[in-house]
Amino acid sequence: MPKFADMKKRFLLLLPLLFCLTFVLQAQDAKVSWSAEAVKIDDNLFEIVFSGTPLAGWHTYGSGAEYSAPELTFSALRGCTAEGGLYDISKPVFEDGDPVFDGPFKLGQKVRLTETGAAASGAGAAAEGVLTYVACTDGACTAPIDWEFSVTMEGDPSVILSDSSVILSDSEGSKSTAIADPSEEGSAGGSLWALILEAILWGFAMLLTPCVFPMIPMTVSFFLKGSSTPAEGRFKASMYGLFIVLLYTVPISVIILITRLIGGEAVTADIFNWLSTHWLPNIIFFIVFMVFAASFFGAFEIVLPSSLVNKSDKNSEKGGLAGVFFMALTLVLVSFSCTGPIVGSVLIRSTSGEFWTPMVTMLAFSVAFALPFTLFALFPSLLTKIRGKSGSWLNSVKVVLGFIEVALGFKFLSVADQTYHWGILDREVYLAIWIVVFALLGLYLLGKIKFPNDDPEEKPLGVFRLALVITVFSFVVYMIPGMWGAPLKALSGYLPPLETQDFVLGRYEPAGGGSGMAGGPAAGASVILSGSEGSSSARKYDLKMPLGLDGYFTLEEGLAASRRLGRPVFVDITGHGCVNCREMEQRVWSDPRVLSILRNDYVMVALYTDDKTRLAEEDWVTLPNGRVLKDLGRANSYLVRERFGVNAQPNYALLGSDGELLAPIRGYNLDVDSFVNFLQSGLSAYRQ
Repeated sequence: MPKFADMKKRFLLLLPLLFCLTFVLQAQDAKVSWSAEAVKIDDNLFEIVFSGTPLAGWHTYGSGAEYSAPELTFSALRGCTAEGGLYDISKPVFEDGDPVFDGPFKLGQKVRLTETGAAASGAGAAAEGVLTYVACTDGACTAPIDWEFSVTMEGDPSVILSDSSVILSDSEGSKSTAIADPSEEGSAGGSLWALILEAILWGFAMLLTPCVFPMIPMTVSFFLKGSSTPAEGRFKASMYGLFIVLLYTVPISVIILITRLIGGEAVTADIFNWLSTHWLPNIIFFIVFMVFAASFFGAFEIVLPSSLVNKSDKNSEKGGLAGVFFMALTLVLVSFSCTGPIVGSVLIRSTSGEFWTPMVTMLAFSVAFALPFTLFALFPSLLTKIRGKSGSWLNSVKVVLGFIEVALGFKFLSVADQTYHWGILDREVYLAIWIVVFALLGLYLLGKIKFPNDDPEEKPLGVFRLALVITVFSFVVYMIPGMWGAPLKALSGYLPPLETQDFVLGRYEPAGGGSGMAGGPAAGASVILSGSEGSSSARKYDLKMPLGLDGYFTLEEGLAASRRLGRPVFVDITGHGCVNCREMEQRVWSDPRVLSILRNDYVMVALYTDDKTRLAEEDWVTLPNGRVLKDLGRANSYLVRERFGVNAQPNYALLGSDGELLAPIRGYNLDVDSFVNFLQSGLSAYRQ
């Protein structure tokens, strides 16, 4: 027992450290790229200018913020003294009363030379210290981050840049400018947190499924008889939860890491790109979802081979941690028929992000899924009442899941349809299927439809079920106007693009043709340029852009048009199967201010990273290893990784006519005002 107690103590001490490690590491990553320079104001007065550029999707605060203001601490002042405190040079925007910077900005601190420093005309006068700041994205903030600086007070400013910056100096070396490297981390921050939240919710929801719920009494029984002392029981319960998490997370992590080690990031990205956009895996997942739906409706029962489950269950009867592990394995195997489709959906959704995104989302799902069972194992005596209470309501849960499986399954078919341009599942067809599916779900909840495993006895409609009926039919009514072109912004990430719809009320095509919809929702009186200097009708690859916008689908054509028209380039790094890209288009781009700037002030370039259009032979891309990329999506995917340093969608880059980056790359962020500022910053930089 002493050895067991020591092991338990070490585990309990290690667990919170491991749990917090992710957040500690995240807090240490720089979210703002900084530079510092000393500008001479008069003979004895200098201004230290701190120039900051937040990563895409991140923002930081000005000196007047109540709780998150940056703090300046001098560790050494040689030949000078600080005068006053840190202040904002750039004008911030205000959110909830706090000054906020979500683009390039400057802070200032005045420093006056002492007699020693003045006598030397500034030579040797210097300031060293730490600038401490907090950065936030979508409600999540870092711990305070320190940036060390050192400047000298001389006639020409000296610039000390952070490690994540590139120094650009002119021939005289009089002044330098820091340009932040494009970063993947901030680009899909909102997408990642949305995926994590979705995974957590699905993890908790799985508890009520018919193949998971029966494991509750089994868990209670095992831990009631499996421990000699309460302390041992608590330790085993904790290990039970940990084993469940590992059994879900480790396999996918191993696959990802092996592919990355063997072939590098490009191979891993190609595997995910293939998995999420190729017709074969998408058709397979569509069929799998339909099969599971039929099973949930009662057509047949899906079970794993009895020999596999029985062997795992038999091993769970062993004592010690081995028994706990096999108990966890039994739970994972038995619950597969309910968790399998959801796990697959979460993983496929997350493959449009960075290589570690599926690992993070699976970790979030498994932690949420394991938590209730860990609690059941910790407090089995409180849960003995649950035994035998599975009842007919669990079959209703199963049927409801079946309807949801049908609806979600068509998303996979839609991705294949969009990337290969089959034209089978256009928006109105997709909407018609969803309207019918959820209308049937509403009728089922009302008791008007019965399935083989349902209780044949008619029961009164309860309050909870009535609330579900109202919710489902309200959803159906919401979708119906979409058949005539209503944008349905709440579903924009799940529906095919509006450009695929054959009939949109109020839509018209311009006389000269064009690339898509002019007018329609949010487009107003916009017109696609055609037959004029700005026309892109002669572009090499003719896909469609959202919201009636006109543009190009290769970067070379966009830059050529930029030089011809004297406009900067807006590069949309996107994908047909990208949920967040559709949300950005319908919720942000559709704003009249954004749409006007995109249409009138920029040359539009859409780089679809999953499009299967065959490239002309002269456009094939040959990689250093000799591999040849022959379709538009793979070539674009390679281009954005190499040129912009991103591997996620959506991302947005603003370029000058020679391809120079005008502002930090921006990712998924539904703040319209912030997006307008982003576009305006690119225009300002282009006109300088």
